[in-house]
Amino acid sequence: MIRKAKIKDIKQIQALINGFAKKDLMLPRSLNELYENMRDFWIIEEKGKILGCAALHVSWDDLTEIKSLAVAKDQQKKGLGRKLIESCLDEARQIGAKKIFVLTYKPDLFKSFGFKKTTHNSLPHKVWAECINCCKFPDCQEIALLKNL
Repeated sequence: MIRKAKIKDIKQIQALINGFAKKDLMLPRSLNELYENMRDFWIIEEKGKILGCAALHVSWDDLTEIKSLAVAKDQQKKGLGRKLIESCLDEARQIGAKKIFVLTYKPDLFKSFGFKKTTHNSLPHKVWAECINCCKFPDCQEIALLKNL
């Protein structure tokens, strides 16, 4: 079942995300950050277990970002990531966003949704407020992709 995250989900979401972060496949997230941004998250749950998550974050004006897309290793290649991206795209449209971007190490899935490669510098400076505190700054290897809605 896909749904918006609840407080009780946060520790499982963190374990999922940070499991991939330990393998340098995505950025880690603190509990504090996850609780503060809980309303951004979509999750896929089955029998009380979080199988996947993704967040839609409003960045600036009409710009949103998909963040923290993660699907449990044993659940990959089943379309769960696609469902999470679709939920984020639908929500972005519903709230009136005109553009959506992602910073990712795995661009191909997003390209299949019509995201196009862009430069980090083309994104508003507000986006970089989070980047300054990142453990990978200023040597970010994430690929910036953008989609007009």
